Amino acid sequence: MKFLHTSITVRHMDESLAFYTDVLGLEFERRRTIPENHAEIAFVRDPASGARIELTHWDGKDDFPAGEQLDHLAFEVAELDRVLLKLREKNVRVAKEPFRLGGGSSRIAFILDPNDVWIELIERAPSAPG
Repeated sequence: MKFLHTSITVRHMDESLAFYTDVLGLEFERRRTIPENHAEIAFVRDPASGARIELTHWDGKDDFPAGEQLDHLAFEVAELDRVLLKLREKNVRVAKEPFRLGGGSSRIAFILDPNDVWIELIERAPSAPG
């Protein structure tokens, strides 16, 4: 398993992007809308460590209680089905079974830690040869 990013929920995408890039010096990577989740995401990266933050804005979310800004942690896995089988054997709760987002080729699933923190498992699509 390879740690990929931490996702946080943001109130305003443009304001948050400006903060993380202009104020903290992280590098903008990409931004996209995910219609099926009613969300928009953007990734910023620390050039020194390579650590990434996914900024997630949920359409229609108006309530932001303190402590609910952490959205999820993300790990890349080689074989999602095998990993989920092993996690189930350890009584890990699966919150969302494997799926693909529209326009994406990676398979994604979500598990829950003992504190109900969402953890995204991402199986990248194999690269085309050559």
